[in-house]
Amino acid sequence: MEMRLLGKSGLKVSALSFGTMTFGGGDFFEHMGATQVDEARRLIDVCIDVGVNLFDTADVYSQGKSEVILGQAIGKQRDNVLIATKAFARMGDGANDVELSRHHLIRACEASLRRLGTDYIDLYQVHGFDALTPLEETLRALDDLVRSGKVRYIGCSNYSGWHLMKALCISDRKGLERYVSQQVYYSLVARELEYELIPLGLDQGVGILVWSPLAFGFLAGKYRRGQPEPEETRRAKLGDVWTLDLEKGYDIVDTLDEIARDRNVTIPQVALNWLLHQPEISSVIIGARNEQQLQDNLGAATWELTPDEVKRLNQVSAVPPIYPYWHQRRYGIERNPLIQ
Repeated sequence: MEMRLLGKSGLKVSALSFGTMTFGGGDFFEHMGATQVDEARRLIDVCIDVGVNLFDTADVYSQGKSEVILGQAIGKQRDNVLIATKAFARMGDGANDVELSRHHLIRACEASLRRLGTDYIDLYQVHGFDALTPLEETLRALDDLVRSGKVRYIGCSNYSGWHLMKALCISDRKGLERYVSQQVYYSLVARELEYELIPLGLDQGVGILVWSPLAFGFLAGKYRRGQPEPEETRRAKLGDVWTLDLEKGYDIVDTLDEIARDRNVTIPQVALNWLLHQPEISSVIIGARNEQQLQDNLGAATWELTPDEVKRLNQVSAVPPIYPYWHQRRYGIERNPLIQ
């Protein structure tokens, strides 16, 4: 398993990491999975055996159950792995049981530590942008958590470009801990972050952790043009939870299928392999409900797409440039290499 630096920090993470949204079940998250401790332990052992060292969760996943199961499943292997978790979402009925205030963040971190059964969190991430709490308050609280030893590194998730750049500027100006990573939604059917967030990450040294690289299962090969959508899937149960151009999506799946057949691999492996070729990607977070899914996804790290195959996938999935990017590409591309 290839190891990559997390942004411009000195921390090395595996190119593929394991996400635990499927751990626990209950309420909304029962549609993701309901993996319990014994099966979780087996999946984590499989990951560790092939070199995966980063395991990602969040306090809101099954209202803390995911963290509990992850901590128990890792057990004595804690010192050999990295744990990432997140805070932001509502964790109770109180007025301050949500957000990124100092009050909530410190309580949320301490609660995550208890559930995970660990003394420290390797990567603590804010799960969204809180427009009602000053960024300086959030960053100072995160800085205090790092200085206390409870957190090693900090990151953000689901920020827009200006949110992230403003946060980095405050950290630099005030001498506070800096976000080393951003966890983002990215796949062949969702390339919008290429407008701002990837160029920003390249410029500022912020690594990218990819969530839902198979677009909630759409790129797993189960959805095909002219065929009924499969039942008992997240998409069937939750509806269209993200914006997707179905016809373009089917074109992408057709191209994935052609490459998969030529290379004797699976469609999900091709989709994951394409992500591993993109700039500033520190790690692609894969999830699995069972060992078979996990083994297949891990196989994406054992081979490489050719430049021609990458080009084919880039072309079929390309997003039209919006303003001001079309203007920059037409009139100033030689002075703006990152927008390519």
